[in-house]
Amino acid sequence: MDWTHYRFRTQWALDASPAAVYDALEQAEEYPRWWPQVREVKRLDDTTGVIRIRATLPYDLVFTAREVTRDRAAGVLEIAMTGDLEGWARWTITGDGARCLAGYDQVVDVNKPLLRRLAVPGRPVFRANHRLMMRAGRRGLAAYLEAV
Repeated sequence: MDWTHYRFRTQWALDASPAAVYDALEQAEEYPRWWPQVREVKRLDDTTGVIRIRATLPYDLVFTAREVTRDRAAGVLEIAMTGDLEGWARWTITGDGARCLAGYDQVVDVNKPLLRRLAVPGRPVFRANHRLMMRAGRRGLAAYLEAV
């Protein structure tokens, strides 16, 4: 087993239309406004940016995100990541009317030296850290969507 390889799958049920959720998730540079753990997004060009995240544990992860798929009709947003995290992440938004489901899939290898050194003993803590970050993101997005 490669202890630095992670697969995550999260589902967010939201009281908002798929179009509204897609619009919010499409604007990565706005994530810090509603997702506390996304500390900074610096857009480099129309399809690439540098993202800095910090969840509960005292370390930042910095990676370059490059758009791979932006398909409004299918409700899919996907990025490739390089840096402290290497891999991909994808949002898939489904539903109709006033409710939707935002599915988040991520497959990454951790490159940050500290996390690689702590890979075996830290793995359960790192996974819990990710769950907490995703829970806060869902709450933040729900509140953001209610306000707009």
